[in-house]
Amino acid sequence: MDTKLSVTSEIGTLKRLLVHSPDSGLGKVVPSKAQDWLFEDIVHLETIRRNEYDYYTKILLYFLDPSKIKGQVAAIDAKEARRDFYKPDKPVFFRSDKVVELQWLLAEVLEDKEIQSRLVASVCAIEGCTYETQNTLQAYTPIQLAKTFISGTANNTELIFAPIPNFIFTRDIGITIKDHVLLNKPAKKARTREALLAKYIFFHHSLFRGYRNNIIELADSHHSFLMPKEEDDRKITLEGGDIMVVSENHLLVGVSERTSSEAAVRITNMMFEKGLMEKVTIIKIPRKRDYMHIDTVFTQVKRDVWVMLGNFSRKAVKHEDENAIERILEIKKEEKIKILQFSKKCPENPVSFESLEDLLVDISKNDLHCEGEVTCLFSGNNEFPYNAREQWTDSCNLLALKEGVVLGYDRNDKTTEAFKNAGFTVVHVKELLNQLEAGTVQVESIVDTLILMPSAELSRARGGFHCMSMPLWREPVGK
Repeated sequence: MDTKLSVTSEIGTLKRLLVHSPDSGLGKVVPSKAQDWLFEDIVHLETIRRNEYDYYTKILLYFLDPSKIKGQVAAIDAKEARRDFYKPDKPVFFRSDKVVELQWLLAEVLEDKEIQSRLVASVCAIEGCTYETQNTLQAYTPIQLAKTFISGTANNTELIFAPIPNFIFTRDIGITIKDHVLLNKPAKKARTREALLAKYIFFHHSLFRGYRNNIIELADSHHSFLMPKEEDDRKITLEGGDIMVVSENHLLVGVSERTSSEAAVRITNMMFEKGLMEKVTIIKIPRKRDYMHIDTVFTQVKRDVWVMLGNFSRKAVKHEDENAIERILEIKKEEKIKILQFSKKCPENPVSFESLEDLLVDISKNDLHCEGEVTCLFSGNNEFPYNAREQWTDSCNLLALKEGVVLGYDRNDKTTEAFKNAGFTVVHVKELLNQLEAGTVQVESIVDTLILMPSAELSRARGGFHCMSMPLWREPVGK
């Protein structure tokens, strides 16, 4: 297996990423625990699996590992085979080393009995399991144990600890920065087990063997355990949705509901000390559930095209029938964003940006050397109330398969309209897969395209395809 680890942009052709298919734990989220487990609603597991996430897997395989899927879609979709193809514990699982399933990696790590024993003890400690349960888990096969650690279910029936339904959002377990991996430190208790499992995978799986000295962990701030609850913002918390590698020498770090200012400072210093980045821009967004991470507010489409929430642009959101006075008052009431750019050469004199749009234009022109006009496409086409509605359903949270070719939800109609107006082709994934199977379209020929993905249930989990991916390898931009 090629184990290359390299990410120097958000839009270079994607060659390898980490994903996790929806597991049975997602179908066990109950209303009373939904918000504790960071969900806004309960979702229907079979719909997500069969009618939504399955399409994500297929299109990823077509772009990254076509030998696993080309000419086989009809057979995979056959009733008797459909589910097992996507399940890591089944013999017919697709098992791609390009579209890499976390549960599969975890099972392979657990084949080492010493590691298995340590991880069982660690999970049982944080979950408050009985000694009897710990001994029972030690007897599981690696495949059974990996499934139990993630779903919380033993022997497919007994729920022995809570599921970790957010594990489908693999962006948040860590981020690849060049040939390094920065591990997360979750702000919410519901994600503690995710972070533990991810740590064991990155430090012990052969896929990362050559990079173990390149794994970055953030230690807690000095005496953080003595800080009162009201000073939580001084603790070190980090999720991958707040980190973007926008060029070889420029990193963006969000300060948000999930990533603290202390973490942003620590990351900035680390990037400079390790010589990984020349510039780090810290973007402080309002600590609101609406936003969560910076990748819910903007993502990159091309070197000179971005999609973003208009609230943080130079332009006011257009409200129907408003007059000038109403518009000005609305602008004054808008929540503010704070952007400071630090350079390795002179960190004590950061550059500030008035708007997010100004920063994105600057990245395109000065980091990516775009000479023409830079385009910002707006959530909901910058029209009220569609801007807020569609941002909530991840209109700004897009994943680039290669420059100009992105995945987004089919429910965000006004944002789709903005893409069409900018000259992008818009195609539904079902139609595109049919064309690819028929040979009427080739992956290599697809340019400037928004691929629409089914989204009735997935969008209710509050994460888009940027969230549901952790790129491990992208080609440099332009290659």
